[in-house]
Amino acid sequence: MLDKNNIPKHVAIIMDGNGRWAKMRRLMRSAGHRKGMKRIKEITRAANQLGIETLTLFAFSCENWQRPKKEVDMLMRAFSHFLDNDIKELNKDNLRFRVIGRSVSLSERLLFKIKKAQELTAKNTGMTLVLALNYGARQEIVDACRQIIELATKSPDWIKTLNERVFSQFLYTRNLPELDLLIRTGAELRLSNFLLWQASYAELYFTKIYWPDFKKEDLSEAIKDYQERHRRFGEISPERSEGRRRRIKE
Repeated sequence: MLDKNNIPKHVAIIMDGNGRWAKMRRLMRSAGHRKGMKRIKEITRAANQLGIETLTLFAFSCENWQRPKKEVDMLMRAFSHFLDNDIKELNKDNLRFRVIGRSVSLSERLLFKIKKAQELTAKNTGMTLVLALNYGARQEIVDACRQIIELATKSPDWIKTLNERVFSQFLYTRNLPELDLLIRTGAELRLSNFLLWQASYAELYFTKIYWPDFKKEDLSEAIKDYQERHRRFGEISPERSEGRRRRIKE
């Protein structure tokens, strides 16, 4: 049973393993990606039912453009299909939709659909689903620095107000809750240039399950693991603090 009073507000998932899932079944990589897209709908609904406020999914990185053109084209069509069909269902479920990442390299048609999807769901009050599309954390930080430099050039004194909180307002994730839990499927143990700034104090959870097989119960297991941890944010845990006090007293 999960503690309903300790559900992470913001969960992010690196949806990894589509290609390997397909290879294990002697299928084309495209079959894995299609299965992975269907999994997005199920996990989104599960996250909403569990009470998560924001779910951010790593859909396509800036580095993914280096993949074979045929695979990239297929992924872009899959995203387009998602915007044409699944967004309507998300809207009925009162979910907000948002895309983060660089718009450069995305087609005008896809950008138009993204804009319409965000406008359609903007007034909804339920969970926020965020797709990181053409996203890279290093690129995000560079883009933030460019905005800050431009602003500082116009108003030099403004730079004195710059701190971590202000800097975060120049990131793609501004106005979203702090990241609590970052999940990666597919057995890899790295962040792959995803939410590097935001993950500073997030809890990390890695699973060997490939994304196409990642189900609601697997999400619940990740949250259960999260709830068993003590988030210190640089402080000493209560147990260690009490032990330290005893040693000082003795």
